[in-house]
Amino acid sequence: MTGKIFYRERSKAKQGSRTPRFRVVAVSGAGIKIYGNHFRKKELEQIAKAADMDLIALKRNKKSKKLK
Repeated sequence: MTGKIFYRERSKAKQGSRTPRFRVVAVSGAGIKIYGNHFRKKELEQIAKAADMDLIALKRNKKSKKLK
């Protein structure tokens, strides 16, 4: 059974801003520890390939309101 890495796009990241846009939310089915906070898509793909894991993108609700 291969493991899974669940990730989502950061809410404050903007397209073309040259900052890492993705955040790892959870890891399932593997003995791996991830120490970073923000990742680039290429970095996530390299980690998944080296650890023989699948990448699962989580969808964001566009209509959600910020809590005050």
